Amino acid sequence: MARLVMKFGGSSLGDIQRMRHAAGHIAREYNAGHEVAVVVSAMAGETDRLANLVREAAPLHDAREYDSIVATGEQVSAGMMAIILQTSGISARSWLGWQLALNTDGTHGAARIVDIRDDLLNKSLAAGQVAIICGFQGIGPDTRITTLGRGGSDTSAVAIAAALRADCCDIYTDVDGVYTADPRVVPEARKLGRISYEEMLEMASLGAKVLQTRSVEMAMTQGIRLRVRSTFEEPDAFISDIPALDSGIGTLVCDEDEIVEQQIVSGITYARDEAKVTLLRVADKPGVAAGVFGPLAQAAINVDMIVQNISDDGKSTDLTFTVAKSELDRAIETIGAARDQIGYQDLSGSTDIVKVSIVGIGMRSHAGVAAKMFQTLADHGINIQAIATSEIKISVLIDAAYAELAIRALHAAYGLDV
Repeated sequence: MARLVMKFGGSSLGDIQRMRHAAGHIAREYNAGHEVAVVVSAMAGETDRLANLVREAAPLHDAREYDSIVATGEQVSAGMMAIILQTSGISARSWLGWQLALNTDGTHGAARIVDIRDDLLNKSLAAGQVAIICGFQGIGPDTRITTLGRGGSDTSAVAIAAALRADCCDIYTDVDGVYTADPRVVPEARKLGRISYEEMLEMASLGAKVLQTRSVEMAMTQGIRLRVRSTFEEPDAFISDIPALDSGIGTLVCDEDEIVEQQIVSGITYARDEAKVTLLRVADKPGVAAGVFGPLAQAAINVDMIVQNISDDGKSTDLTFTVAKSELDRAIETIGAARDQIGYQDLSGSTDIVKVSIVGIGMRSHAGVAAKMFQTLADHGINIQAIATSEIKISVLIDAAYAELAIRALHAAYGLDV
């Protein structure tokens, strides 16, 4: 017998039929004798509907009331799933965030989990009951409902798995695992059997939508094994194998020590939600960079890639950096307001770019990985506008028109094609 946390996202709970299908997966594990806690998101599209209602009522609204409203989507899912399981003869009950005392800080709309009271869940599981838990929500220090931000149900699931000391946390979604690239862009992409926490964290932060970044980070720090699985596989198509985790189903996210053969590059990711800001002929003197990025920090605008070059006149520099596409107008406005302080000749912004990244823990011990990336892009006539690196990833900024060509070419160059 194992203790298992199962998380179902909105795409898995789009209607009653899909809920019944998800319930089949829960029943399989329960009937195999495992203790099962289930974390649910709102039904597909429900959070967006509720958020739009709030914005329609008042564009500038009380964040505490916003949380109170959007958190109801998960409440419906939890209650519905409990009822569906009960009609199948399985003991189940729903739990809201405040009932569990899933305590968070007071940052409404983007709260962080502080601790979880696990005694109630332990009693429920020990009694043979399936606990259906609302994801995405908790309770703040002021006893108000809080939400964890988009994708927060993944974080809820990992936190609950850590509190319960679960053997595994299965994330059920609309894909059957983590792939070497987006299969919609690269038909030759293949499913990874295992991927390290660090690789998954990089891929999630660089555009992969399979797992939420905070959930992977928490899983890594808490040592929780994650497994990405498809809700839409048949619930009875295979025998449950929780303790071994080697059934070949889904993708296991684990410590790199558990991966016997480490690939040089494990995956190619891309992000289209980046925008580029360029300042021409900035004065080349101490304090200028602080003059640019200080106001952006004060405006809570995150900067990603930064490139500085000598201007045509040889006496000043050109500075380029990227921000989220949704923050471009604010970034331009912020830099424009600080023009006298910074001292630049021209300011421009563009959104016709894409960030393409290669990720792999094998990069630590292999030379020439970057050279191959740059040569592959050059061979296909793709110009690199900016570069950013870490120990296990290399990201480049390129023209958006070349995104798919770049991804396919790099996927083949690193031997990732099926």
